[in-house]
Amino acid sequence: MDEDQSGGGPVTPSVSEARLSSVLGTAVDGIVVMDHQARILLFNTACEKLFGYTADEVRGQNVKILMPEDFALAHDRFVSNYLTTGEKRIIGIGREVRGKHRDGREFPIELSVGEAVTPEGRQFIGIMRDISARKAVEQRLAQAQAQLVSMTRISALDEMGAAIAHELNQPLTAIMLYLQAAKRQASSGSGADSKLVEIVDKGVNEAERASKIIQRMRRFVEKREPERRAVAVAPLIRECLELVTLGNACDGVAFAIDVEDDLPQISADPVQVQQVLVNLIRNALEAVRAVEDKRVSVSAGVRERDMIIRVSDSGGGVPAELVPNLFKAFSGSKKKGLGLGLAISRSIAQNHGGDLAVEQAGSGGGAAFVLRLPLSVGRASAEAQDAGEGMKGSSE
Repeated sequence: MDEDQSGGGPVTPSVSEARLSSVLGTAVDGIVVMDHQARILLFNTACEKLFGYTADEVRGQNVKILMPEDFALAHDRFVSNYLTTGEKRIIGIGREVRGKHRDGREFPIELSVGEAVTPEGRQFIGIMRDISARKAVEQRLAQAQAQLVSMTRISALDEMGAAIAHELNQPLTAIMLYLQAAKRQASSGSGADSKLVEIVDKGVNEAERASKIIQRMRRFVEKREPERRAVAVAPLIRECLELVTLGNACDGVAFAIDVEDDLPQISADPVQVQQVLVNLIRNALEAVRAVEDKRVSVSAGVRERDMIIRVSDSGGGVPAELVPNLFKAFSGSKKKGLGLGLAISRSIAQNHGGDLAVEQAGSGGGAAFVLRLPLSVGRASAEAQDAGEGMKGSSE
């Protein structure tokens, strides 16, 4: 406080000092004042909230205490260079830097630095604003834009896939017809060559197989309205496995399939269910790619009025912290992909009256995704009728 010139003792701070104190105390942005040796002279309330230190703790400390190590190493050089040469690299120029909280956490800040010449010497004023929220929004926007571009490419690939499948089907059909004609020619007359007939037979079978694969791919990618009907589970799962393993590096992966042929039918859109199963099996293959023991298993069975299809792997499992958001859009942890696969898969399952969940695969490690789908109406009604008959018989 100022001394009374008349000798009457201390007086209250001047109006300008009171105003300055009010501004510093109520400012939303952090304000720090340093001397020419970068020692902190003033540290306002916003700075205390921003960095976690009290003003008393940092007063007299080098301002480097508020910086990550890489910034701190360069700071003294910048100050010395300015005082020696007068070259301004930071002063009067706003820039993005990183601050360091008391707990060690780093965060982005927008910094502007000014200079003041005072009776105590040259001082520097730093004004700082936490831009973590803005950077998070910018990052989400960039991700959304990248995902939109990727989805546009996927949509174009879908259309190209359907067109390619259509175009390839025609030459494959011609090849099959030529092979069948060659077979008839080779097997006619007394000099029929049994080995040649066998080879041509194999060629016909492979052409038919290629044609079926292309037809499945075309059904898988083409756009159409959903349809619900009774679907046999075993052939549907096997078809999905063929689609996934086609062209994929599955060497060294042991597949275990526990699916009985006489399982009851489910009420579903076969293409949508294929989409779910293909996604789950592909994820399982990806999960075991980096482990020594590569195992993927698919099983199916009936539980009450539902079909339970389980896809498990021997990979590293799903970290507990990821499980709550695992089925949310754009939350995938893979470096490639949109993070939409599991979200869409669960949505499809729930639209069918079922669900999709994840659990640990057991003692062998890895993860298991459990797809629950309702049985077809006829099967469910028959089971309900059987249960009713049993209760009626017991009551009699």
